[in-house]
Amino acid sequence: MQLAELNVGRLIAPTDDPRVADFMNNLDRINGLGKRMPGFVWMMEGTSGAGNTEAKINGDDQFVPNLSVWRDATSLETFVFKTLHTKFMERRAEWFEVLGSMHFVMWWVPDGHQPSLEEALAKLAHLQEHGASAEAFGWDYLRENMHPPA
Repeated sequence: MQLAELNVGRLIAPTDDPRVADFMNNLDRINGLGKRMPGFVWMMEGTSGAGNTEAKINGDDQFVPNLSVWRDATSLETFVFKTLHTKFMERRAEWFEVLGSMHFVMWWVPDGHQPSLEEALAKLAHLQEHGASAEAFGWDYLRENMHPPA
């Protein structure tokens, strides 16, 4: 089993607005770093070369989903919290609205599975409705249960 994750943000402005330019100008850099990390397996990508800013959630162009798969929890945790990614995560309030509900979810997938955005959004909805479980979870649950179910 491998670890899938979805992180959804809503930009404070359209992708071509100067207020989000620093984020947009570094998106490929940070995604490229993730792709070179040990344990990286797969990432949902668009065709424009700027991450996956083309994916629409509820028809809204300002939602930016990040969907990826990792070999294990440690690999994802290292990328998120121990690389340049952390510096950009610390600046998220400059570029993203504060969402009123959960916007991050993880779940285990069979090796080689590339989840669709629809599948990932269903996992996020499950987490929002039922709380953390083996089906869909956040960092706290993951840290208590680092290994995929048998």
